[in-house]
Amino acid sequence: MRKGLGIEELKSVYSRIAGRYDIQHALLTARSDQRGRNMLAESAVRPGNSVLDCGSGTGSTGILAGKKAGPDGRVVLFDLSDAMLDVARQKVAESELQARIEFRTGDMVHLPFGDAEFDAVLSTYSLCPLYDPAAGALEMYRVARPGGRIGVAHSTEPANRIVRWLADRIESVAWRFPSLSMGCRSVEVLPVLESAGGKVLFSKVIGVPFWPFHVFVVEKPPA
Repeated sequence: MRKGLGIEELKSVYSRIAGRYDIQHALLTARSDQRGRNMLAESAVRPGNSVLDCGSGTGSTGILAGKKAGPDGRVVLFDLSDAMLDVARQKVAESELQARIEFRTGDMVHLPFGDAEFDAVLSTYSLCPLYDPAAGALEMYRVARPGGRIGVAHSTEPANRIVRWLADRIESVAWRFPSLSMGCRSVEVLPVLESAGGKVLFSKVIGVPFWPFHVFVVEKPPA
């Protein structure tokens, strides 16, 4: 697995691209990114849930979660970049969901929340650039309540060996331009969550052949 960017470089990259992130990510993924968000919001969030969206970026997943959780729900958008959250605030206001969505800034490897605080914990494309994806996934697991759900979508390697080789060559070039690659690379965190005791409820690979996404939901065992 390619080494991720450092935390300060990640902040810098996402501050620079915040205004164009939605368009850029959608174009690079042929809009399969939004399909992954829809799948997780539908599969992991229930009406009335408290939801943490880790690495929430511009709020696309959090807004879906807020709509699904309904007026009795609560959603926290948590991201490393204040610039990305500024865009999220605008989108939340346009969606008229301010009453159920709040914003926090920080590092998802060190979540500032208590154990078992949320019914659903989501990460869409935020583990891919993270400097320690496994640690981030375990933090998500920690703050999920027993019986709660952890929903993740992240980049994964193509299954076909030739396609995988080509994708790696393209990624090597894109990696020289962090504002283009956004620090994203293939990661694999499901085994870490399973080792922690998580039960897989849903797992699917979607997206374009060169840059597929692994979308899955894990349940934390009930107490």
